Amino acid sequence: MKITCLIEYKIDPFKLSQFEKYAKNWGKIIPQCGGDLLGYFLPHEGTNDVAFGLITFSSLAEYEAYRERLCSDQAGKRNFLFANKERFIVSEKRSFIRVVEATYKQDVRVKK
Repeated sequence: MKITCLIEYKIDPFKLSQFEKYAKNWGKIIPQCGGDLLGYFLPHEGTNDVAFGLITFSSLAEYEAYRERLCSDQAGKRNFLFANKERFIVSEKRSFIRVVEATYKQDVRVKK
């Protein structure tokens, strides 16, 4: 069973471009460290201070191994420092979720 780490960020809406740069950096770093990056999602309409990152792993043990690799990765360290210096992340929280297989990526075409 795969799990997805859902990271919910509360961000400074006046520093959206810095957060977007941070997210783009993870686009290269996360896969190199072993995460299956589904994507980062920025606010578009409505709430302007919430963003999301979704990363899938084969297990919680694989997530823990990934976190160790990420924390020792030089590009990862630079991205964490960038976030700390620029202070565009107000808070973040992680949830671990799993898909209900019968609902995932359903074919939307009407069957006759």
